[in-house]
Amino acid sequence: MAAEWRDGTNRFDGPGEAFRGVFRAGVLVAVGGLNADPYLPLEDRGGTARLRHVYVRLAWRRAGVGAALTRQLVSLAAPRFRRVRLRTGAPGAARMYERCGFERVEEPDATHALLLRGG
Repeated sequence: MAAEWRDGTNRFDGPGEAFRGVFRAGVLVAVGGLNADPYLPLEDRGGTARLRHVYVRLAWRRAGVGAALTRQLVSLAAPRFRRVRLRTGAPGAARMYERCGFERVEEPDATHALLLRGG
């Protein structure tokens, strides 16, 4: 993520995109971003967002921080996108995303998706 920021590949600054952090007692405990899904063909990106680079410090996992951040990013996606996708290989993260309403999918470059409206 840091390399993509430095080289300008991903600054989370496209239409509908966002990057957020969660602080507790002045300490950054979680970060996450939302992009138009870069793994889809260009003509399909406008309707699908991707949850990216969601990280929660180990000491803050299972404390609801990741779920709160995920819900905030999804709410930011809703006005612009119809759907949000993500990819995770971590069983704990998968369970957290599923508690947030994501469903498992078998799609190239995605393990989970959430339909926001129509489509």
